[in-house]
Amino acid sequence: MSQFDLTPPDASQRAALIAGLSAEERHVLLQHGTEAPFCGAFLDNKLEGVYTCRLCGLPLFASSAKFESGTGWPSFFKPIDPAHIRTVRDTSYGMVRTEITCARCGSHLGHVFPDGPPPTYERHCLNSVSLAFTEAGQALPDPLHRGGAEAQLAQAA
Repeated sequence: MSQFDLTPPDASQRAALIAGLSAEERHVLLQHGTEAPFCGAFLDNKLEGVYTCRLCGLPLFASSAKFESGTGWPSFFKPIDPAHIRTVRDTSYGMVRTEITCARCGSHLGHVFPDGPPPTYERHCLNSVSLAFTEAGQALPDPLHRGGAEAQLAQAA
């Protein structure tokens, strides 16, 4: 069970969070869009830290799980906590894929594929605009003002 509150934001919290998004972030996070490959802000990020949901701040992936997939999007072999992501069957564009969304706010993150490295053999292929990054040693974001573990946890996994 996650140490984070996975209760979705209420309507007013969600509206406030959405108001702070750019047009591209709204397109990707809320309309299941995809950013262009090889241009995302986090593709070449080598800093140690935690990648969180851009909308609600839920910790999603640790930098220690990031790897170079050559696909043009940041890729990770495992989430910080499997309870922090949801999978959805995606049949758009004539393909069958597995979409991943934030378990708390439902924002579109990217897709997961079964061609990653050991030990999971998973490739969680993420849009940089779906993410925020917190460098190691810094406090994680708490845009929903939930405090507790979220405010105290300096780093996950």
